[in-house]
Amino acid sequence: MKFLNNKNMLQALLLSCLLTASASCQRDSFTPSEKEKTTTSGDISVLMTTNNRAYDLTKLYVDFSDKFNMSPNTIKLLPATQYQTMDGFGAAITGSTCYNLMKMNKEDRTQFLTQTFSESQGLGMSYIRISIGCSDFSLSEYTLWDTPGKENFALQEEEKNYVIPILKEILAINPNLKIMGSPWTAPRWMKVNNLTDLQPFSSWTSGQLNPQYYQDYGWYFVRWIEEMKKEGINIHSITIQNEPLNRGNSASMYMTWQEQQKFIKVALGPQLKAANLQTKIYAFDHNYNYDNIEDQKNYPINIYNDPAAAAYISGAAYHNYGGDKAELLNIHNQRPDKELVFTETSIGEWNEGHNLEKRLTDDMREVGLGTVNNWSKAVIVWNLMLDTEKGPNRDGGCQTCYGAVDINSKNYKSISRNSHYYVTSHLSSVVKPGAVRIGTEGYTATGLEYAAFKNPDNSYAMVLMNDANENRKITLSDGTKHFSYDVPSKSVVSFKWSN
Repeated sequence: MKFLNNKNMLQALLLSCLLTASASCQRDSFTPSEKEKTTTSGDISVLMTTNNRAYDLTKLYVDFSDKFNMSPNTIKLLPATQYQTMDGFGAAITGSTCYNLMKMNKEDRTQFLTQTFSESQGLGMSYIRISIGCSDFSLSEYTLWDTPGKENFALQEEEKNYVIPILKEILAINPNLKIMGSPWTAPRWMKVNNLTDLQPFSSWTSGQLNPQYYQDYGWYFVRWIEEMKKEGINIHSITIQNEPLNRGNSASMYMTWQEQQKFIKVALGPQLKAANLQTKIYAFDHNYNYDNIEDQKNYPINIYNDPAAAAYISGAAYHNYGGDKAELLNIHNQRPDKELVFTETSIGEWNEGHNLEKRLTDDMREVGLGTVNNWSKAVIVWNLMLDTEKGPNRDGGCQTCYGAVDINSKNYKSISRNSHYYVTSHLSSVVKPGAVRIGTEGYTATGLEYAAFKNPDNSYAMVLMNDANENRKITLSDGTKHFSYDVPSKSVVSFKWSN
């Protein structure tokens, strides 16, 4: 066989393009139609949501191209360039969430939880956060040890009647679920007004942990983990204090980095180790901007600066109620050996939480892709489910929050999905626990953001957002195979394909 030289080969390819339909030559793509909606198989699975809900977590399929790829809009995956390993995506299973779920009939609840958490039949959410004691979305204010004396420690009605039954149902659907626990306050008898006067502070709101009770509070964490384990619920991770710089939550406790550092070093870390518990410890669990408290900036880094404390800590957790997600990259660059997880964000009346036309791409940029592309191993949003009255809620807590989904409080049957459900679903549906975020090169454009991953089964995943006002014609290549897709404007699309 006679081979063409490079010049002749290029001429042949150009001639082929001229003789072929120009659309095929330029983009080899398609615009999804009703036919594609009924297609049940293909080389690449696609999940699509548009901000007008024309596509609403719609499952589609596309095949690899058999044409030579000449598209200038090619995004190439770089599997040799590796970043963080992913732990998962999900939402908080608060007391309020569990109350609403328990108000549903069993069949409807199972259907919703299967759709949300099943790895094979649903969206595969894989990481949830629960409170240790009450949160600001509990049915009452309580801890598990409200009366001194170790014999008085006990799981309370909210755990027994709501949280644990729901967790067991979810674990039956997804046994690989990771669970994070966070306290909103220590027992009130452990709190003082400040660390100078050390006067008793019997209030659910504010106060600080009395250093006299560091060992007791370490025991509190260990005992809670062990009691949950007896119920068949393994706790993957904990944070020391939800929003430690927020004195004003309905249940809260102020805790500086100096306090967390010492508490972890002298009490919690050694006690977890002595109990042979592998539960991860994450420091901080608050805003990117450290609530603008000057001596608390760089909070986790300050803790890590004590090697004895750092040895017990897996990393740091963040919320986005203040500051910028770039802080994640800042912290990673200072301590690349420590992990980052994103553990809370809310939607509500203040940010047009029911307006998907605004929130879908805004939240995907800030909460989903923005945190992942800045080294976060997990993305967990706030309440999985609230009712249409924004509850149950309590005085002193958020009165204007929406859930990732809202359930009709009149029938506990009709469910409406909000942006946070879409954000976590688009990630969890294709990015599996243990996946590694990998590099990309090639096409970029205003409004186009994406992240690529290699899953533990060697499949590839890409989550892509198009915030532009026009469709984006893109081609994805993994180095050996490629396919093209016409991504609608104002949409989020997730792709997954075998290597």
